[in-house]
Amino acid sequence: MLMTLNALLPIILVIASGYAVARTGLITGEQWCGIERLAYYVLFPAVLFRTISTVDFSKLPALGMGASLVATLLTAAGLLLLARKPLEAVWKINGPRFTSIFQGTLRWNAMIALAIADNVVGKEGLGILAIAMVFMIPLLNIMSILVLSHYASGTAPSALKILRDLFTNPFILSIGAGILVNLSGIALPGALDSTLEIFGRASLPIGIICVGASLDLSSLRRPGVALTLGTFLRPLFLPLTAFLYTLAFGVSGPAQMIVIIACSVPAASNSYILARQMGGDAKLMAEIITLQTLTASATIPIALLIFG
Repeated sequence: MLMTLNALLPIILVIASGYAVARTGLITGEQWCGIERLAYYVLFPAVLFRTISTVDFSKLPALGMGASLVATLLTAAGLLLLARKPLEAVWKINGPRFTSIFQGTLRWNAMIALAIADNVVGKEGLGILAIAMVFMIPLLNIMSILVLSHYASGTAPSALKILRDLFTNPFILSIGAGILVNLSGIALPGALDSTLEIFGRASLPIGIICVGASLDLSSLRRPGVALTLGTFLRPLFLPLTAFLYTLAFGVSGPAQMIVIIACSVPAASNSYILARQMGGDAKLMAEIITLQTLTASATIPIALLIFG
């Protein structure tokens, strides 16, 4: 437990520093947008490409990991959809609020997961987590859009737009390019490899600082049923479900640890953007993201201690 806390404490402190910098006004809103785009479109894709292009896939249980993650997400989504009408009947949770609970339970912050994987598992963890992204990112985007289009008041994007968004996702593109280079057997030129290594060293601190800057503590109100469910279903239910599926599919060691990390980190900040664009309860979504991130310092170490 102490070892895990020591690995997570620097990440927590960097998140806190991002929040402090944002509140001092040292960096303004538009400037934060530029920094976030730099991390999302350049720095993180660089570290993913470099990691994937050199990883030895023959030593990684990719199919078992993928099966565990997909089964976990589908199980959680199915149970939430079954609970949709009881939630409205008992606690008056309407469609838009339900979509925020859905996103808060299923979606994940890949930037935090990358930082934790690097600190807890090491370089091998980044390669394993990249495999998790291949299975999780497309499925989560499609499920979130379908649920929002059905239960919220927004208009669903066309199938063409969904496909375009997936195939222009910088994480997916960098992972795909890394796989091609890996399979080709071509080693990265020394200068390129060193350049990507520099980008990689910058990606994690900058990305985590942006997570802290995006926190909005003023949005938190007195917790109700919707906020409680949206915040705690993910850190309490998903790691347990994922752990059981890893046992069923024979996933162990670092790969099992990465599966638990992927299912323990807070919800992605872009869940708020999607909720706002498609008519979900954006305010509730912001509260869920903020509260999950604040409680992650306790919930993630507990999940890793029990299941990792």
